[in-house]
Amino acid sequence: MGFVHVLWSAGEFTTGLHGLYSYQILPWPIGKVEPSENWPSAVQRFWTQAKDSLKGENWDAAAVMARSALQFAMRDKGATEKNLKAEIEDLASKGILHPLMKDWSHEVRELANDSAHPDPKAPPTEPQDARDIVRFLDSLLLYLYDFPRKLAIIGSAELKRS
Repeated sequence: MGFVHVLWSAGEFTTGLHGLYSYQILPWPIGKVEPSENWPSAVQRFWTQAKDSLKGENWDAAAVMARSALQFAMRDKGATEKNLKAEIEDLASKGILHPLMKDWSHEVRELANDSAHPDPKAPPTEPQDARDIVRFLDSLLLYLYDFPRKLAIIGSAELKRS
């Protein structure tokens, strides 16, 4: 999903062509993060908007876009119920969502509900909640789309060898 970047610079103990160098490993991408090509286009769109909203500190928007991506993913994976809560339960009962993923999906749904269904008495989305919602979404999309694709590729390669 991203690259590991290493920044190199000459260190204070450098002599000639050989010597010690200083470096910093950045485990996060530099620049705009792109969605996985394994995700449906609507999931990519909502995920990108959630990420952009985090950068712009638009916490409510980030939560709503993450929730929208979650709901689209539930429906894409075959959920047929009337609302997100029931859709999550539907996929969990079919074994598509692991119990931990089911619990996290409900957390996203609950944390984003105040922004998705505005209530004048509800507080705005907390910055850390918005970050957590989007971070969970990243993990869920890896689980639902990227890992199965990687396993299929590995399985296909194994079959060709045998």
